[in-house]
Amino acid sequence: MGLTRKHFTVVFLCLCFTVFLLLISVSSSSSPQGQMETAASRSLEHDNGVHCSRERSRAAWKIIDEYLMPFVEKERYKISSRCRLHPENDLYRDQEQHKMHVDINEWRCGYCKKTFYEEKYLDKHFDNRHYDLLNVSHSRCLADVCGALHCDLVLDSAPHKTRCNPAAIGRNKHLCESLADSCFPVSEGPSALHLNEFFLRQFCDAHTCSGGRKPFSKGGKGDKHTACCNICSGFDASGTFLHLHVFVPEGNKKGLPRAEAHLKKWTEEKVLRTGAFFSYVILVAVL
Repeated sequence: MGLTRKHFTVVFLCLCFTVFLLLISVSSSSSPQGQMETAASRSLEHDNGVHCSRERSRAAWKIIDEYLMPFVEKERYKISSRCRLHPENDLYRDQEQHKMHVDINEWRCGYCKKTFYEEKYLDKHFDNRHYDLLNVSHSRCLADVCGALHCDLVLDSAPHKTRCNPAAIGRNKHLCESLADSCFPVSEGPSALHLNEFFLRQFCDAHTCSGGRKPFSKGGKGDKHTACCNICSGFDASGTFLHLHVFVPEGNKKGLPRAEAHLKKWTEEKVLRTGAFFSYVILVAVL
């Protein structure tokens, strides 16, 4: 059966529709904004004089906030600014507080209100456009205490078993114990004494090659070991569960940014497949 002009017109429209869907998918997955920020940040990586891992600093603060601060608040103890775990000693704390997670694929800079579809591009934006707001006059890199706080357990990386290094374990344990003594001097009273002992059990005892005590064994925020309110953390946990188990397909769920990227990719693939399917149906119906 020969093809008429009508048939060619339908085929042409179907092809245009498929190409249109493809262009939408490509433009949404490769934002020029993100690419420009990445290239610019590479050129300024060593020019701004900052040599402190933002990712590890963020992991360290997450551990402090979840596994230490609830107990400090329970004791009504005020940590001295001389303590390396004090918020003022986090180089990136102000920038992290100026992050606004508006929607699943929308992050906003609290300084200039510019929006990004992934947190990593907002981080690059901070490095590129707002690095002058960092106080680099003092050595205040929270990532430097990551070894003591077991940051690798909360970083979004694949777990892997490595042979225990006694020398590294010893250094991390010594750093951990020095943090306990400097942040919670036992001479300052019962609360400081309790927190000193707690810090040793919560973080330092796990620095061993024997595989005995696990890190964070005393629990953390929202845990039954604390007297903190669980209502807000319950809502947060419920929202995270729904986001990961209902709205995000099965796959890599170790971190929200990666899960969101997975969701974005999955949605784009669905759009393309749906467009191709409908184009095929139209072709069959006409021909």
